Amino acid sequence: MNRRTFLSGFAGCAGLLLAGCTPRGNRVSIGTKNFTEQLILGEMLAQLVEARGLPVERRFYLAGSYICQQAILAGRIDTYVEYTGTALMAILKEPPESNPAEVFETVKHEYAERFNLEVLPSLGFNNTFAIVMRSDDASRNNVKTLSDLSRMAPHMRMGVGYEFLERKDGFAGLAQTYDLHFAEPPRVMDLGLLYRALESKQVDVVVGSNTDGLIVALGLVVLEDDRHYFPPYDAVPVVRPAALQRWLILRDVLQGLAGKISADEMRRLNFAVDGQKKDATVVVRNFLRSRGLLQMGG
Repeated sequence: MNRRTFLSGFAGCAGLLLAGCTPRGNRVSIGTKNFTEQLILGEMLAQLVEARGLPVERRFYLAGSYICQQAILAGRIDTYVEYTGTALMAILKEPPESNPAEVFETVKHEYAERFNLEVLPSLGFNNTFAIVMRSDDASRNNVKTLSDLSRMAPHMRMGVGYEFLERKDGFAGLAQTYDLHFAEPPRVMDLGLLYRALESKQVDVVVGSNTDGLIVALGLVVLEDDRHYFPPYDAVPVVRPAALQRWLILRDVLQGLAGKISADEMRRLNFAVDGQKKDATVVVRNFLRSRGLLQMGG
């Protein structure tokens, strides 16, 4: 399948998906992107909202950022968790910025001005992009940083999610910053297949996320971004003001998670689901209870 066919098919499927996303009745509609961390975060929001007596409609696995953005603008979902670097560059089309506080303020202001959406404080962790290799390959070739990777790239194959090729903070800028020339064009695949492809040696390096649980589960190595190419990607709830006005306790629920999840905790949660194959609903419930955010009866 060529890239044009893939994108046309994806757009058609996305259209059908969004067409069925209209919230029903009195339920808070919560969306997510299509990878494990988003499932976990969406389930966190859902369980906390339900614990406050509000029914929830789970609209999970809505592909990537663009689909979630269109869904919330159309009122088909009420809230989802975005990442500040993604919002800054992929949605707002602004140049990269390395200061987390400045990125947050820009995103918060511009989302309000351009989209009438409210961006709430970070959940507490930065899920930056991670360039990941098999540990034996990295050790054998003494590759620890992305600068080190440049000398090995001509002998390697890279796997990426479809968005990474198109984003301002994506492949083109990364390749230019580090002078990366791989053996072939990056292989585009679903985010959930990247680590399987790496493990089975279909590719030699993949673009994952800093909090991916399979990094731990598979004993992989994250290469240091020694030239600081990637901007911060703090996880922040995005919500429609109309939803905050309709359900007054929704703001308390979303802000109650601010600063509550560290990168290490997110990695462990991802590992529990991805690596240990535990049920995400149970993993989330146990985490929320352990942090005193959900009562035992919740």
